[in-house]
Amino acid sequence: MDLNLKIPSTIYRAICLPEPQKEAVLLRELSFILYQKNILSLGKARELARMTKWEFHEELGKRKIERHYDFESYKEDLKYAKS
Repeated sequence: MDLNLKIPSTIYRAICLPEPQKEAVLLRELSFILYQKNILSLGKARELARMTKWEFHEELGKRKIERHYDFESYKEDLKYAKS
């Protein structure tokens, strides 16, 4: 199931980014917030951000966001390593 969020046009127009970059930046910012709040796993947040694992880890460091590492993260890492 996909979710389409509605952003009021006045707010969307106020975003100070070139039009082609808006969606990517919004998805990336949302992914980091959801990861930071432990709402999304690293793998799913990275998927939402459309970033490689390396890029996502690098950006976490730049933003000084602590990495969450629990058993589910471990299983995801194992799955990723096997692929």
